[in-house]
Amino acid sequence: MKNIKKLALKILSIPHISLKKHYKAYRKILNVLNPPLEPIYKVLDHRIMKDNREIPVRVFIPKENPLPKLLIFFHGGGWVTGNIDSYTNVCAFMANRTNHTVVSVDYRLAPEYPFPKGLEDCYWATREIFLNCEKLNFKEDDITLIGDSAGGNLAAVVSLMARDRGEFLPKKQILIYPATYYDHSENSPFPSVVENGKDFIMTSKRIQDYMDLYVKNREDRLNPYIAPILSEDLSNQPRTLIITAEFDPLRDEGEAYGIKLKEFGNHVKIYRIKDALHGFLSNPLNSSHTDELYEIINSFLTN
Repeated sequence: MKNIKKLALKILSIPHISLKKHYKAYRKILNVLNPPLEPIYKVLDHRIMKDNREIPVRVFIPKENPLPKLLIFFHGGGWVTGNIDSYTNVCAFMANRTNHTVVSVDYRLAPEYPFPKGLEDCYWATREIFLNCEKLNFKEDDITLIGDSAGGNLAAVVSLMARDRGEFLPKKQILIYPATYYDHSENSPFPSVVENGKDFIMTSKRIQDYMDLYVKNREDRLNPYIAPILSEDLSNQPRTLIITAEFDPLRDEGEAYGIKLKEFGNHVKIYRIKDALHGFLSNPLNSSHTDELYEIINSFLTN
């Protein structure tokens, strides 16, 4: 298994392999890299209905002393890869480290289902949880949205949509190295796209390829539901925690989003994990980064 994982990592790191052509292979490789490390206890699979369609969710309950609090999690993967299976280890670990129940949403992926299909799945699943929270024995104030990378983008946008549609409003959100802008070429206004865009596995080109698969119409990329930092009104947003990685192309746009949220009067905390790479949440090789991450998250959740 170790040799298979090493081979998979090497394939993911080859710069000239086209993500656009081989995104299906990337999905399979991510599943190879993230098999369950141990038997996972207290896991429930469920379906949330939207019209005649099912949105799968996976519920992770802490093994010991669960709090009556809930995290709604949106996985990363550039809106193209990743699923509740490849993030099972992450979510089980998250539940046990935070003592929160975690609900992971298996939203539809691009390019088969481009924007806004996956986003609407995330919104609808979140809406149903909020509108039925008393039946689930949770209070609205004890529900937090959380996501990493593209999932951080989705969490931020679900919060914007919730305010705009007026059906519910999260009180807290945690955005882990989120994508908040649409351009990750050399024309990006954020220095980290160029500074960290070639030598750290998650390249700027790969991020741009993900965006091209997620949103094919370039004019649509100016939509704040794709690039939330472009929103002209960021008022009335949840208390926000933004965590970035030092050597991540997305670092600066994530932090800039936090600054803009502050400018609109929101309560925001921004932390940068030193020496960390994009994707460290799902990489068990450097536990010091995840230890620091959960120390920050738990402090935010309890204040």
